Amino acid sequence: MRHPTFLITVVLAGLLALPGCKLVKNEELAKAKAEGGTQAGAGASAFDPDRMARDMWGPRIVPYLEAKAGPFTEVQALIARNPDEAGTRFGYREKPEGMPWTIASRFEGRIVAANTASRAATVDVDVDGDGTADAVVQIGPVIRGTALRDRLDFISFNAFTNQIDYAQFAKSLNTLMAETALAKLPREDLVGRKLSVIGVFPLDKPGGKPLVTPAVVTLGDKS
Repeated sequence: MRHPTFLITVVLAGLLALPGCKLVKNEELAKAKAEGGTQAGAGASAFDPDRMARDMWGPRIVPYLEAKAGPFTEVQALIARNPDEAGTRFGYREKPEGMPWTIASRFEGRIVAANTASRAATVDVDVDGDGTADAVVQIGPVIRGTALRDRLDFISFNAFTNQIDYAQFAKSLNTLMAETALAKLPREDLVGRKLSVIGVFPLDKPGGKPLVTPAVVTLGDKS
């Protein structure tokens, strides 16, 4: 009877003898996935969603959203009258139908509630001064959804190799925003403080409080 060690050696030798066969370490596979892509051939470079997000964020994305963001009260009033008109004026959707608009807006208000127990933390903001929340703002560090990516009319799904790369870019944008715009935001003593936001939200529930993903955030005092 053959010893198990001998059998394992024979199997490995057979694998290495196969033409073109290469044993790939788990660490190498993990690294390839983390980089968001694989090399398709000689000279091909891996897709790097983090670098793409970094290169575009300051020079292009933030100025774009600052220019496109409409006043929150005006945006909400138009949504109540005609959601598609609001989407056409303040939003974007890559497909003409079947997808919700993603709206860009700006506002300043008071934080009336803070939900910071979860890593996907949020604050409720009163914009019109009546003491009740008008918007829910994500403050992370975990940011849900793809609204930042979806509001960019210069970023098309067709520019990406596949759905995975497209999703990875959205995740990289969320992570980068959290690390820059939200990193210094405290998690305590938020209620009552002013909050200024330029951000985006999907128009999937007209009439409800929008879930805003910020791009620019300024935290004020309680005075």
